[in-house]
Amino acid sequence: MSRRRTFTRTALVLAMGLGGMAGAMASPVGVWEIESRDSRYDVTFCGDGTQLCAELIWLGNGADNPTNMPYLNTLLIEGAMPTDTGRWEGKLHLFGQTADGTITQVSADQMTLRGCVAVVLCRSYQLYRYAK
Repeated sequence: MSRRRTFTRTALVLAMGLGGMAGAMASPVGVWEIESRDSRYDVTFCGDGTQLCAELIWLGNGADNPTNMPYLNTLLIEGAMPTDTGRWEGKLHLFGQTADGTITQVSADQMTLRGCVAVVLCRSYQLYRYAK
């Protein structure tokens, strides 16, 4: 077998292997709904393309009240930095409060947001990919 053919075959095997690895965790980009089903967020990559942002795009089921409406179309997550595969850290903006946060993509259709204020006051939220 020629050297060129061996290189081409090796490159093809590597590309197929890497493609399989990339498919192991779906992209977090899309619309996500919080576990209480009263708010939805548009999750995107932002900044340099690896940072995570999420905008509050929908309120309902009682959360669409005068207290919460000013936060509609504002960022929940702004430029969270990747720390590992499927994990980002940054500031979370939760209805007027700012917390240090960790976003972990648990699966293709589930994420966990954990926000902490003063390290001791922490709360976790589950988000699920929203399918119309």
